[in-house]
Amino acid sequence: MTPENTASREPRQLTELRSVYEFLDEIRQRPGMWVRHRSLQHLDSILIGYRVAMEVHGIREEEFPFWGVDGRGPFEEWFQQRRGQHSALGWPVEIERDAEAAGVPAIELFFSLLDEYRAERSQSVESGSEG
Repeated sequence: MTPENTASREPRQLTELRSVYEFLDEIRQRPGMWVRHRSLQHLDSILIGYRVAMEVHGIREEEFPFWGVDGRGPFEEWFQQRRGQHSALGWPVEIERDAEAAGVPAIELFFSLLDEYRAERSQSVESGSEG
């Protein structure tokens, strides 16, 4: 969902959301309400909680790009590949650093990168070359 689409609609109840992407769209609409100081490290903590809840409730069919077997998920792998460098600090810290260097809010850069990740992933799924 684009930022323009999220700003023009009413927030949804959590019970209406069906994926982490829909949850993130709610956060994008009102980041100050969800993420303390708009910190990506706080957002990462929220996403870890989301993933833990998925495990507790046995939800395995939902795509979750923020956590993998080694702790890194597909989003982080994509992000590091896109940057051409790997970091043990994780995507929240690295995006915050990149945002500071670029003079943009980190949460905005995150959502821009997330949109790019989803678009590329969607294209690779459509072309049959997912990965």
